[in-house]
Amino acid sequence: MSEQPSSPALYDVIVVGAGLTGLYQLYKAREAGLRVRVFEAGSSVAGTWYWNRYPGARCDSPGHLYQYWFSDELLDEWNWSERFPAQPETERYLNRVADKFDLRRDIQFNTRVTTAHFDETSGHWHVTTDAGARASAQFLVMASGGLSAPTTPPFPGLDSFQGESYHTARWPQTAVDFRGKRTGIIGTGATGIQVIQSIADQVGHLTVFQRTPTYAIPMRNPRYTAADHARIRAQFPYLKKRVHETFTGFDYDPDPRNYNDLSPAERQHALQAMWDDGSLKFWGGFREMFFDQAVNDEFSEFVRSRIRARVKDPNVAEKLLPRNYGFGTRRVPLEDGYFEIFNRDNVELVDLRATPLERITEHGVETSSGEHPLDILIFATGFDAGTGALTRVDLRGRGGMLLKDAWAAGVRTWMGLQVHGFPNMFMGMAPLSPAAAFCNVPTCSQQQVDWITDCIKFVRAQGKRCIEPTAAAEAQWVAHHDEMANLTLVPKTRSWYTGTNIEGKPNRLLAYVGGVGAYAQACAAVRVGGYQECVLD
Repeated sequence: MSEQPSSPALYDVIVVGAGLTGLYQLYKAREAGLRVRVFEAGSSVAGTWYWNRYPGARCDSPGHLYQYWFSDELLDEWNWSERFPAQPETERYLNRVADKFDLRRDIQFNTRVTTAHFDETSGHWHVTTDAGARASAQFLVMASGGLSAPTTPPFPGLDSFQGESYHTARWPQTAVDFRGKRTGIIGTGATGIQVIQSIADQVGHLTVFQRTPTYAIPMRNPRYTAADHARIRAQFPYLKKRVHETFTGFDYDPDPRNYNDLSPAERQHALQAMWDDGSLKFWGGFREMFFDQAVNDEFSEFVRSRIRARVKDPNVAEKLLPRNYGFGTRRVPLEDGYFEIFNRDNVELVDLRATPLERITEHGVETSSGEHPLDILIFATGFDAGTGALTRVDLRGRGGMLLKDAWAAGVRTWMGLQVHGFPNMFMGMAPLSPAAAFCNVPTCSQQQVDWITDCIKFVRAQGKRCIEPTAAAEAQWVAHHDEMANLTLVPKTRSWYTGTNIEGKPNRLLAYVGGVGAYAQACAAVRVGGYQECVLD
């Protein structure tokens, strides 16, 4: 007789991903008395802070804002060592959370979800893992992250390189020895900048392959003292509420003054004060920067002038200056001595706009100007943002509709929380919500998890099997999202924000730009109104 497959394990909620969102979703689901199982591809918790352990990896949100607010005891016992914590510290924090609240017993590690299919008869999601295990639950929460599907452009000869090669999002847990080695890095976005400024003094020679120059803000990152910890802790009751009201989920909003009403001297004073803060405050300092091209031009030239002053060779400086897009319309990183790296004798900048990359060879990278011999090649080439972690799963809703096919003509969601045609499936940090790009992630993550948990509790209290947004509600949100996006300068720039870093990906701004506070109010209105935008059955 043939062996019969075992029955799937049954839960109320299945969560995919044990990063910042997944851990909190597990906590909240348990708190609601739900049977929950988390599947995590890594060997431990922490999500992006588990995978992205490349040299220099660091949070560019202040630690005292990049944290959970649900436990006063946790807030009271954890002290960040510096303003912008490095990867190991953030990973330790999330491991501490997992241990303190005994979350690991409901997490299955080293397990990647390969399929998730909705069964219309039972109203449940059936999940299969890469090991062939099966599980079923009424609700599915995709907490798989917005920047968790690494991508490498299809360079000719990609697999031919005979040296060491690494993608920053899949960095080994053992240290890489750069000493004396000819090292090349492709990509100068936020991740590339952190790697470059961290390894330049270790390598024998560093070749930086730059396609698009990046505006960046100098990081001011003091170490915290006991007095700092006491001062910050005293602000927690205020901050816990404040972050959910602001435009970006931090503890500040843009300058309330109209930029165009200020005198030239007042403008320069305001810009310099925000610049000197050494944080992302300069990015969202004035709302007009996102809407008014003339204002954006002033911000852009302000930053370019600071870059010029830090690079000794005018020709190299010119290559490092962004010219074909405005400040803030692409991801703006914080940096620590990045531009001075190009004053070093062992660092070479290769401008791929002037000398395009032609192929990867056995011994290095060949551009139109010749071959660059390398011992180590690093790919800081980013992610299939927003959608990649979802579409790489065989995820099927009503009628067997594959999510990837549903989004073939353009990503569509209802508030970045659900998708029409995929009942009982929820998402965190998903497209068309602020969390996809324009929010301090823990702020939006916690807000979304709270909403998702309340929604699940509502469905069960009503004795219903399923909930999904109507097609009309989804279309209305997409139209509102696009209207807000098109008021800004952001969609005019090619970047992962709009999906243009992935060949063939439909162009739509991934993140909602209406503001974190406004988004939270919209979500609350749905809950208070009894989810009238949804169909329950």
